[in-house]
Amino acid sequence: MVKPRISFEFFPPRTAEQQLILESTWQKLAPLNPDYLSVTFGAGGSTLEATRETVEALAAETEVPVAPHISCMAQNEEMLRDILTAYRDKGVKRLVVLRGDRPEGLDGPGPFQYANELVSFIRREFGEHFHIEVACYPEFHPESHSPRDELYYFKQKVEAGADGAVTQYFYNADAYFGFLDDCQRTGIDIPVTPGIMPITNYKQLSRFSAMCGAEIPQWIRRRLEGFGDDGASIRAFGLDVVTALCERLLQGGAPGFHIYTLNRANASFLLWQRLNS
Repeated sequence: MVKPRISFEFFPPRTAEQQLILESTWQKLAPLNPDYLSVTFGAGGSTLEATRETVEALAAETEVPVAPHISCMAQNEEMLRDILTAYRDKGVKRLVVLRGDRPEGLDGPGPFQYANELVSFIRREFGEHFHIEVACYPEFHPESHSPRDELYYFKQKVEAGADGAVTQYFYNADAYFGFLDDCQRTGIDIPVTPGIMPITNYKQLSRFSAMCGAEIPQWIRRRLEGFGDDGASIRAFGLDVVTALCERLLQGGAPGFHIYTLNRANASFLLWQRLNS
């Protein structure tokens, strides 16, 4: 089996303790030769400055490319232009562009409401300097009314200039393959990288999935519920489930994986070992 291309996602730390955990995490994962490390805005898009600080720190301390998340957070075009210019000047060449949530403290509607508008602006202002990844949803965004709507909005981002896409996490490989078939019929031909969420904490996973619309198949849910508070069994079962999912995706032609680390290294590291053994 071909060794997969991998990227890792982190969120900005809010406390000194979280900062130490993040440093330990990226120091363990960066040597695995990932394509890039991405940094989110955190829950609710509330960490704009922390995101910038984390991106700049990672860019200075590791040779792995760093990709900040860009969402509809700017109060005006000048604000976004300044943010992107600062990233460009720090050597950032990749972005993950999402609609997202506007950060806390920003009042009123901004100039950007949807991710395709962001992509268009970035292309207009910065040409091809940035490689742009966008989001897509094999199991549908919670706000989508139909699969047709989902593809329509995704295609808008592609036509605006996206280079690739990363999916919301899922545990049903058929959802991913079916989504690719729909993309092909719609004329979408950019690489679509599966987003992978390691399973380490059932209560946390259930909460995340309810918010983002990712389905936990019943057979997985029932097994996880059966483990109760046995964290070791949950992690072992979760590693088996996610490894099997990734192997099937690779066999079906997936270009690689974007792993949502939740700022913890072990589950992502063990998955990488399984896939590269």
